[in-house]
Amino acid sequence: MSEVKLAAETRTEFGKGAARRIRRDSKVPVVLYGHGSDPLHLTLPGHDLLLALRTPNVLISLDIDGKTSELAIPKAVQRDPLKGFLEHVDLLLVKRGEKVTVEIPVHTEGELAPGGNLLEHVLNALPVEAEATHIPESVTVSVEGLEAGASVLAKDITLPKGTTLAVEEDAVVLQVLAAQAEETEGEEAAEGEEVAEA
Repeated sequence: MSEVKLAAETRTEFGKGAARRIRRDSKVPVVLYGHGSDPLHLTLPGHDLLLALRTPNVLISLDIDGKTSELAIPKAVQRDPLKGFLEHVDLLLVKRGEKVTVEIPVHTEGELAPGGNLLEHVLNALPVEAEATHIPESVTVSVEGLEAGASVLAKDITLPKGTTLAVEEDAVVLQVLAAQAEETEGEEAAEGEEVAEA
């Protein structure tokens, strides 16, 4: 698991106007909370934070005002819906050795059985509990040869050492759906005529 060091500055201005000024300076308003401490309002360099957040559940080492150092993981990320830039990020304070519950992406490998079947991701991310400094980036599941009606349950997924499920063992993660038979063009045209007559 990667650890990214970022320089953080304590924030004293709040509200929409202050947040706009922070973003104009290519920084992002951030709130750090956890362990029963008061939330800490910070600013982080926008581009560096954006790059760090490309890794799911990235461990961020914060150097706050050059005085204190804290570890955190992203908890909530708000992006501009049109331009995609970061508007605000919530970080959760963690300690080395502490267990945290996070969701890790589920990737698949292999080919389904022939027949045009479809693979449905019931869970795109798998809830797991892991040590804060050893959160797996993802899990990979083989779907090689699975036929329609087959499913992969949470308990069927091999997790890295030190990681445990934080979801019911029988939760369906992936399932294979039978290919839908396509209607012929003639049937569709006939349906269209019936609608027109009605």
